[in-house]
Amino acid sequence: MAGIKVKLTQRTAEAAKPEARRYHITDTDLPGFRLHVLPSGRKGWYLAYRLGGGRGASQREPKIGDFPAMKAEAARRIAEGWLADVRKGGDPAGERKARREAPRMNDLFDRYLEDHARRHKKVSSVENDVRMIEKRLRPAFGRLKVAELARPEIAAFHKRLAETPYEANRALALLSKMLNLAEIWDMRPDGSNPCRHVRKYAETQRKRFLSNVELARLGNALRLAERDGFLELPAKEGVREKPARAPVSAEAVAAIRLLILTGARKSEILKLRWEWIDFEGRRANLPDSKTGDKSIVLGPAALEVLAGLQRTEGNPHVIRGAKPGAHLVNLKDPWLAVREAAGLDDARIHDLRHSYASVGAAGGASLPIIGALLGHTQAQTTQRYAHLSDDPMQAAAAKISGQIASVMHSGVSILAGDGRSNRQE
Repeated sequence: MAGIKVKLTQRTAEAAKPEARRYHITDTDLPGFRLHVLPSGRKGWYLAYRLGGGRGASQREPKIGDFPAMKAEAARRIAEGWLADVRKGGDPAGERKARREAPRMNDLFDRYLEDHARRHKKVSSVENDVRMIEKRLRPAFGRLKVAELARPEIAAFHKRLAETPYEANRALALLSKMLNLAEIWDMRPDGSNPCRHVRKYAETQRKRFLSNVELARLGNALRLAERDGFLELPAKEGVREKPARAPVSAEAVAAIRLLILTGARKSEILKLRWEWIDFEGRRANLPDSKTGDKSIVLGPAALEVLAGLQRTEGNPHVIRGAKPGAHLVNLKDPWLAVREAAGLDDARIHDLRHSYASVGAAGGASLPIIGALLGHTQAQTTQRYAHLSDDPMQAAAAKISGQIASVMHSGVSILAGDGRSNRQE
């Protein structure tokens, strides 16, 4: 049967017997449509065609599918479609190869980290990106082709994270950034980012500020920890069966005090170096932070905390850690002990920064001033404290309206420079 041409049908394919060498049967009706038969008995459908003309023409013979998994009529329909593409100048074999070799999302993740994140982002931001990629994005999309990732898959992924809206939105934003870069790197067509129109979840900004009473309790807990080096914590159902002593180092106490007295970020205080502190200028000049170089203004209370700290030769850090030359790393455990002792069970370390801003706003400091103190680069970041700056105005309004009401009631003028009574006789 080798080398003959017959009408390729299901029956023809079933009747073809293996021989000592591989051979093919060519269809009489459809040019290039073939059935290959291997010595092992395996059979497959192929389409042979020439690409180009003259001496530069090249032979292609891509596989359509295996027999009997793919029936004769199905293979014929595919061959007809491919042949029509060839007549229009297409190359089904080249297109299939391109699809096989097309980059997958795993390739995009790796290139993003290497060619973009590590070159243009801060170390802390790169660490966050790596965590998001490894925890969320790679398991969900890693094996998919970059060019084939579509909006329904992304929307379904975003929906699965509905219980953690902040995490869902950050994952979506990072994925969108990488897919924009994929367009620049010719992995996807321009303007094809499938993250578009995937609606983000509403995020409620946490507004937790310590009241004057809570600040007083925090101060008392810090004084006890500084005096004893630990805090006595009572038994707590579901947490501790018996009372416990929680160690709180002097360095941890100093770090917490500096956080509430400066409004700085935790990493800025923990990594603070003595060489950056300008006692005369009352500033800590950070060469790098989340928003670039930054100057932390140090009030008298913060300077007093710094003046009371010991310096260790060979350790440049203000808040010393247990290891030689290192800064304190674990502030979480001391803070949990301090906040429990102070009765602040729902307060986070970052809320100390919020509280610093809230005291400033309530005291009449303008939003631009508060933003500058906190190191905000965008005005809308400071806007969350706007409602607090109304407090002084409300107090003034209450005083003025009270005076007006008093005049209206008594008839006595209180206008500046008047000196006359408007009492009706």
